[in-house]
Amino acid sequence: MRARPGKPTQGLLSWGGAVFPCALGRGGIRAIKREGDGGTPLASMPMLYGWFRHGRLATTRSALPLRQIKARDGWCDAPGDRNYNRPVALPYPASSEAMTRGDRLYDCCVVLDYNIRPRRRGMGSAIFFHIAKPGFQPTEGCVAVAPHVMKRLLPHLSKKTVLTVLR
Repeated sequence: MRARPGKPTQGLLSWGGAVFPCALGRGGIRAIKREGDGGTPLASMPMLYGWFRHGRLATTRSALPLRQIKARDGWCDAPGDRNYNRPVALPYPASSEAMTRGDRLYDCCVVLDYNIRPRRRGMGSAIFFHIAKPGFQPTEGCVAVAPHVMKRLLPHLSKKTVLTVLR
């Protein structure tokens, strides 16, 4: 994945000889990522597992472990909390994001191994590969693609898949 020329919050994702547009973080691509900067990490990030919203995807077929998002699923983004950059059960006492969103962004959400192993407080959390907003509006630091692209890629994703972000 590379930044789209002249559009720092958008990228071009190459896979299998095809190129797809994608959304990047509002802070563009960052070599040094910090919590809240809106940057997409300049990194190679293995795909760990994914979540999906029931009834929202055309397919959930994948070699990547996928589980259905439940109402209590959340992700902690509080650097001072012991569960920083980890899934949590909601309601959670520290700052966290609900995985059940009103929009389509997390209809399919793949957790990328960025700041998870090892985990460093304040270096960024919730870096996912997910569904893009209309018009590929910027993310908070994730990489996001159109629903039809996710449908095309999902069957080919596995724990061996690495998303590499380049400039």
